[in-house]
Amino acid sequence: MNPRVRFAVVGAGVIAAQHGHALHRLREEVELVAVVDPVRSRAEALAAERGGQAFSTLAEALVAVEVDVVVVCTPTGLHGDVVLEALAAGRHVVVEKPAEISTDRIDAMIEARDRAGTLVTVISQHRFDPSTEIVVDAVSSGGFGRLTSGIASIDWWRGQTYYDSGDWRGTWALDGGGALMNQGVHTVDLLVAAMGEPVEVFGWTGSLAHERIEVEDVAVGVVRFASGALGVLHGSTSVYPGLSARLQVHGDRGGAVIEDDRLVYFHATPRGEEAPETFMGGRASSSNQVQRFAGPDGALPGPVSSTPGRMSDAHEHQYRNVLAALRGEEELRVTLEENRRAVSVITGLYESVRTGRPVPLRRTATDATTR
Repeated sequence: MNPRVRFAVVGAGVIAAQHGHALHRLREEVELVAVVDPVRSRAEALAAERGGQAFSTLAEALVAVEVDVVVVCTPTGLHGDVVLEALAAGRHVVVEKPAEISTDRIDAMIEARDRAGTLVTVISQHRFDPSTEIVVDAVSSGGFGRLTSGIASIDWWRGQTYYDSGDWRGTWALDGGGALMNQGVHTVDLLVAAMGEPVEVFGWTGSLAHERIEVEDVAVGVVRFASGALGVLHGSTSVYPGLSARLQVHGDRGGAVIEDDRLVYFHATPRGEEAPETFMGGRASSSNQVQRFAGPDGALPGPVSSTPGRMSDAHEHQYRNVLAALRGEEELRVTLEENRRAVSVITGLYESVRTGRPVPLRRTATDATTR
C-alpha cells in the first residue's frame, strides 16, 4: 500500500499552483498523482512542475490512477459539481473558499458527504494563523468578557484588468458575488469564528469603480449574532490603491485587532481578575498586551511566511490538519458547516440588498444539533 496520501487537483489556474506548492512541501507524506483541467495544456503544465498525470476530466483521472483526496480549484460556481462527483466516487475533498455560491448548494454537499462517509474541508488558511488562534482562545476562555461588537473590513483594490482577465470574474453564476464573496470571505469567516453564530444581516452594495461586472465592488452591512453582539461589514475592491484586511473583536473585558493577518492589538483581562473601572478609555491609556506574544525576532503573531506568490505556513497547517484527520488523530477544523456560516452572512446581505430588509439566517440541521 502506498504510504503517501494521493491527491488529485481539479482546476489548474492560479490558485491550483499554490496548492501544488503546498503539496510539494508535504511530499514526504503526500503525492500529487493527477491534475485535471478542461484546457489540457494547463493541466500538463502544472503536472510537469509538481508531478502527476494530466487529465481533461475528473472521471478520467479516477479511472486511470488511485486517488484518495480531490482538491477542487475551479471557479466557485463550479465547485459543487466537482465536489459531488468526488463524493459519489467515495473520495475525500479539499475545496477552495468559498465552498459554493449559495447555502443551498453547500447543504447539498453536506448531505452528499454524510452519505459518502468521507471528509470535506474548505480552505480557510487564516483560521490557522497564530494571530487568529490567540484571539479565538481569548474569546473561548472569557478574556474579552461578553462580546459586544466585531468589525470585518476588507479595503482592497482590483483593477479593471483583474476583472477582464477571465470571463467568470465578476459574474453571479461563477463568482457568486464580488468584493465580499470573492475577496472578503476569509475575513468574514474569521469574524464568525470569533463572534459565534450569526442570526441576521442587513446591507447595501454598489458597483462604483469598475465596468462590465455584475457583482459589487463595495459592500457595507451589519450583522446580529446569537449572543446579542453586533458586527459591521465593509468589503471593497474599489479602495485605490489598496489598503488592508482588518478584523476587530471587542468585549467588556478586552479585545483584539488583526490587520493583514498579524495581531496588532490585544488586551484580555486575566481569569479571576476584575477589569479596572475607567470613566473614559482611549487607545493611549489602553494596555496593549500584544508584545507578550511576539516571536523571537520581535515579529507580531501572524503567518510565518508572507513571501508574495507562495503559500504561507498557514496553508500547510491546514493540509496537516487534513492529514491528521484522515489518520483519525484530529477533527477537521474547517468543515462545510463552518464555511456555510460565512457564506450565509454574505448571501444574506445580498438578499437584504434585493429586498431592502434585514434577512434572518437559516442554520443547517447539523448546526441545530451540534451547536
